[in-house]
Formats: sequence, C-alpha cells, structure tokens
Amino acid sequence: MCNRARYKGEPETLFSSTGKLFDERPRENTFNPQELRPKRRNYVIREQDGIRGWDVMSWDVLGGQAPWPMTNVRNLGLPQWRKLADKPENRCLVPLTEFCEWTPDKHDLGDGKPPLKREMWFAVTDQPTFAVAGFWQHTKEGAGFTMVTCDPNELVAPIHPKAMITILAPEDHDRWLQGSYDDIVALQKPYPTEPMTVRGPVFPTRRKGDA
Repeated sequence: MCNRARYKGEPETLFSSTGKLFDERPRENTFNPQELRPKRRNYVIREQDGIRGWDVMSWDVLGGQAPWPMTNVRNLGLPQWRKLADKPENRCLVPLTEFCEWTPDKHDLGDGKPPLKREMWFAVTDQPTFAVAGFWQHTKEGAGFTMVTCDPNELVAPIHPKAMITILAPEDHDRWLQGSYDDIVALQKPYPTEPMTVRGPVFPTRRKGDA
C-alpha cells in the first residue's frame, strides 16, 4: 500500500529540524521528491549527535536486497524491524503533502493495453505538510528508508482495507524520534478521519514503457 506519494516542499526548519542537510543534496535531475515512488529518493528528517536535520534517502529500507522494494513495514515485532524500532537513531520522519491508494477496480483506458487501477489521493487539512513515522538504515546501495503502516481509518479503509501509513500528530514527533519501543508502538495507529480529505478517482497516466 501507499507506493506513491508527494512532498511539495524544500528543506527548511520543519518539524523542529535545523534546516541542516546531513549529506549533500543530489546534483542531478533524477532527484524529484515531488513525485515519490519506490526506490526513488526523498527527504527524511532524523536526529544525529543531538541535531535534528534533513537527509536524502532511497525509498527501500533493504536497498535492493529483496525481490521488491521494502517501502512499508508493519509488524514491528519481527526481528529485522524490531532492531530498527529499538534504536532512536534508526527512526525518521517522512514529510508528505499527500499520498495515494489505488481503487480495487481497474479501468480500461481504451489504448489496447491492460486496464489500470485508478488513483485516490489523501491529504490532511490540519497539517498541509504532515510527518509519517519511518525507519532508515545504511544499505549496500546507500541509506534507505521505509514508512510504518497501521490499521486504516474509515476514510482509507474503503479503498485499502488492509493498512494506511502512520501519520503523526505534531506533538508526537519527539516521541517517535526519541521515545522507547513501547512509545512508538503506541503511536502506530490510524490518523483521525475528520481532518483528512480524499480526491479522485484520478485516471492514471501510463508512462512510456508500461505494459
């Protein structure tokens, strides 16, 4: 779920960060955090040596070591995720302005190619830029991150009944980055429905080379 999202912004003092980039921003035009897809790079916020700042990482916490990009994790009790959850230095905030879920049904675009699911875009009205709970680690391909998921709320469930990303309230940012394992497990819960909106269905644009 949620293998497409957007962040329409630039590094700044957001979520109590210093505006500091821990690593240099990529200097090539394939870096586009406004359209986040698996294995592409995005800004994340983390803490290092007592400083909260920004970093650029790929959206695959296993760095290509699995058959598919590991973009979302849910069972924090599994050993490979527990080791990240236990350590504050491996936690991060992923800033987004909206995220996508796909409709269960498919739509025929009339182009002679297989039908595609349609896009539903979710946003948070009380947080135009919101933080998603995440983990990160160093991999053979560089730093990679993942988003933590939870049960869906009543707005997301009709589109994706299995899960939604864990959106954090502003007062919970410090707790996610600095708290105990029990603290972050308690934060793994659906965001309230009332301040969220959804738009769609949006018919997807088939990219060159798609089947």
